[in-house]
Amino acid sequence: MNKIKISLLSLGVLLAASCNETPKTDKTVAGEQEKVTSEMDRGKEPTKPEETEIYEPVPPKVTVSENGVPSDAIVLFDGENLENWVSSNDESSAAKWHVNEDGSMTVNDKTGNIQTKQNFGSVQLHIEWKSPSEIQGENQSRANSGVFLQKRYEVQVLDNNDNPTYVNGQVGSIYKQSVPLAMASKPSGEWNTYDIIYHAPEFNAAGDKTKSATITVLHNGVLVQDHFEIEGTSEYIGWPKNIAHGKAPIMLQDHGDNSRVSYRNIWVREL
Repeated sequence: MNKIKISLLSLGVLLAASCNETPKTDKTVAGEQEKVTSEMDRGKEPTKPEETEIYEPVPPKVTVSENGVPSDAIVLFDGENLENWVSSNDESSAAKWHVNEDGSMTVNDKTGNIQTKQNFGSVQLHIEWKSPSEIQGENQSRANSGVFLQKRYEVQVLDNNDNPTYVNGQVGSIYKQSVPLAMASKPSGEWNTYDIIYHAPEFNAAGDKTKSATITVLHNGVLVQDHFEIEGTSEYIGWPKNIAHGKAPIMLQDHGDNSRVSYRNIWVREL
């Protein structure tokens, strides 16, 4: 009997103690994060400078020409011809856009989109574009075009000068997905630049997306998209789609409303 009383008494003491303990909180659940002391913590702390020095692999040397093209870039349009492009309506047909004397090319209205002959995945893309100085149309019908990565993810081209529209469809947007951080366009009729860093999505053997595409865009040197995770295809109506795909062409859009958008100095570096 005494043993039973002692056991019950001990149990009561343990229960009381446990009730008085401060409950442990999961820092992640509480919204707190553990402090990161070092992103390079790999064990014992180095004591000599050479222990943290790396000599291989040596980065390849890249030179830049007077017109700003890196030596390892693939030039897609140099102002001479459209030999690197085909019609998106019929990939066996030549691109039908106009090549101009100033080394640019201009959308040939209602002839359809054009795309590169070569397929690409992750890239650094440089492209220059301008809207016509003679303003025509409004909203989405004023100098509308687009740069499509892998033929399905659009960076919007549009003359937004004194021309408001829905902000996820304005110049510099990832069409219908991401509003640009700024509107950095030059005046109508002047040349703009897009510098794009794009990392392609990844899919597993079953065709499920395992990693979203990401995109960073500088418009005239101004950051307008900052490592945005692309949700899927650019859709005019409906939600983005995520059908598995591999490398695909870079495509330029003929919006079909006499946009008269021009392009020049297009080059790409595969990443």
